[in-house]
Amino acid sequence: MAHAQSPAASAEGAAPLRVYAAGSLREALTEAARAYETRMGVKTQLTFGASGLLRERIEKGEPAQVFASADTQHPQRLYAAAGSAWAQPTLFVRNQLCALAVPQLNADSGKLLDLMLDPAVKLGTSTPKADPSGDYAWEVFRKAEALKPGAYAALDARALKLTGSPEAPQPPAGRSVYEWLISEGRADLFLTYCTNAVAVRKELPRMNVVQMPPALQVSAAYGLTARSGDAAAAQFAAYLLTPEAQDVFRRFGFGAP
Repeated sequence: MAHAQSPAASAEGAAPLRVYAAGSLREALTEAARAYETRMGVKTQLTFGASGLLRERIEKGEPAQVFASADTQHPQRLYAAAGSAWAQPTLFVRNQLCALAVPQLNADSGKLLDLMLDPAVKLGTSTPKADPSGDYAWEVFRKAEALKPGAYAALDARALKLTGSPEAPQPPAGRSVYEWLISEGRADLFLTYCTNAVAVRKELPRMNVVQMPPALQVSAAYGLTARSGDAAAAQFAAYLLTPEAQDVFRRFGFGAP
């Protein structure tokens, strides 16, 4: 059984602080954690994945001490189900959904919905329930229904759930999943976080990052919780809300809570 680490114990070379976090936080949280290690002398061990799958792993007994999710529901579920084992979740950063489009589509916000509905366009998403990015994509589909009756059923039927599930195809080592899926021709248009889309464009400059039109915009609120009674976990969670850490998130395109 894992025991909570005090800041002093971690500093003395004991087990590192175990942080489970949404995959979309990989770059920003890695940098924030490095800064924290330098400042506090506390080692961190970061595990990234789809938030819903991470929550399930924690529920099955994996020894996470901090959980940073791409939504507020998964941390809330841990908090509600586990009695006093987890602290009340805190909103710590925001994100939005964008579309990542191959250049041949000449995509822009004005024609994004038409492209999403075009049977000739491969529409990629993540997997609802397993990954909040998928849940946010289906929220976009529900908003599309208000603009074009029948859009929800069409999008629900044709969206390709290419990431976020245990069965999702995995890229070769050293390649990002979105860059690989698009390069392999598995998706022409991918609904993902704006932060992910901007990161992919660094690898594939020809890709277009398309903002959602106002009627389809969806805001992603990221929730954070720590093990109750774990001083090291609470201290790290509190650090992620400091101006220093928030500056790191801002540089990677995240919004303030």
